[in-house]
Amino acid sequence: MKVAEALRAAADRLSATSDTARLDAEVLMAHALGCSRTDLLLRHMAAAVPDGFDALVERRTGHEPVAYITGTAEFYGIELAVSPAVLIPRGDTETLIEAAREAFAGEAPPERILDLGTGSGALLLAALSLWPDAEGIAIERSPEASAVAKANARRHAPSARILEGDWTQTDWAQGLGRFDLVLSNPPYVEEHANLDASVRQYEPASALFSGLDGLDDYRILVPQLPALLTARGIALVEIGWTQADAVTDIARGAGMSARVHCDLAGRKRAVEMAVSANISLGKGPADH
Repeated sequence: MKVAEALRAAADRLSATSDTARLDAEVLMAHALGCSRTDLLLRHMAAAVPDGFDALVERRTGHEPVAYITGTAEFYGIELAVSPAVLIPRGDTETLIEAAREAFAGEAPPERILDLGTGSGALLLAALSLWPDAEGIAIERSPEASAVAKANARRHAPSARILEGDWTQTDWAQGLGRFDLVLSNPPYVEEHANLDASVRQYEPASALFSGLDGLDDYRILVPQLPALLTARGIALVEIGWTQADAVTDIARGAGMSARVHCDLAGRKRAVEMAVSANISLGKGPADH
């Protein structure tokens, strides 16, 4: 069987468990061939099917995410190593980076950047791709996730520091100082949320779930932000699309102003916060 035929057969097989069956098949085939998806489509469609491709497809039929099968995911144009120890970076999370880029447009670039609960390192490394001269620090409580982030940092931003720490505990921030930009994609899923099998069965629960209403981590994290921000600093946290009002209320209760940013689908996806009442740094589409 040639690659083209195998792709059609794999896409048919995966259609029962994936909404992106053809794309999944192509990514898995490119991985098996050791080439890019573009090279696959342009140069290898008539090649023989490589050994191991069927096993990759079998894993995907069990809902295992493609990123975990291949060990890589792309975020903000950066190829990152991923494993089941970390959440798979998603395009929606790029909303935070775009909001930060807009916030500092025409301003002095951030000199110090902090990423809380970094996982794969996606947010910090994306921010450092925009501001490579900034000092970048990430906090991660999982040793396994820290190892993934450190490997990604060595490849993309060797000066970045990945520190093991837990911002739900006391004294974790001692000696860190203040930052012009704080980023976080904290756990925010309700405990009993109906998730896709590929998420609930494979991605780390500790990075997903945050109490009955999904807000437990915001209640711990947001009140700590004023002590981490410089006078001109901003914080950006990812939210679930129904959580904008609740998180902005938590921010105001901590003495901060807040603005909501939407993702490309128009869903409320990030909250920008500042200690100053003037949040003109932000240029998001929705104010609160």
